[in-house]
Amino acid sequence: MLVAGYNPGELGDILVVMTAKGSGDHVVSQKDQIVQIKGAKDGSLLGYNFLTASEILPELKTGVNGNVDLNNDQIAKLNRALMKAGFRDELSANRYPNFQIGFVEKMVDHPKSDHLHITTVDLGDHKQQIVSGSPNMAEGIKVVVANVGTMMPSGSIIWPGALLGVESDGMICSGRELKLKNAPQKPGALILPADFGEVGAAFDFTKGNQLFK
Repeated sequence: MLVAGYNPGELGDILVVMTAKGSGDHVVSQKDQIVQIKGAKDGSLLGYNFLTASEILPELKTGVNGNVDLNNDQIAKLNRALMKAGFRDELSANRYPNFQIGFVEKMVDHPKSDHLHITTVDLGDHKQQIVSGSPNMAEGIKVVVANVGTMMPSGSIIWPGALLGVESDGMICSGRELKLKNAPQKPGALILPADFGEVGAAFDFTKGNQLFK
């Protein structure tokens, strides 16, 4: 899992990359313009901060703000910078896009809740179980899924988890949570038009911003 975020207005030219959810004490070390964070107990890699990120990835200067869906070429450039600085723990790209178009194939009520639903979401080449509290959740709709390892526009991060004892792998998003232009400021999954895009494809935010007039 890899979470990447770049917010120049808040942090400056720093790309924050997280590889695991840290808990407890951690150890920080810096070489050149890269900071490594590891767990104090087991030495596991928690992430890196690239302090002059746009020197490695100049495309960050073109208006990136928030979640960064790093591709294989960008991961390779970051890894070369890590090796040059003397770090040996490399980064691996996520298997799936951060935000994907999904199809709700099945939905059942959560046995321990009067408002949560357990959904089976088709994402093209695989299916995921996602617990959702969206009041408009239903079978047979196209939705936007934020996969584990995604930084939401709010800055929150989607981690593996469970709701009332039921595992949930990702989150079904509302237009409000995606911060789409003119999206209703109320709970409820964003239901995509049938022809918006292929199931499993990355969600197109530019196209999504045209959904609410």
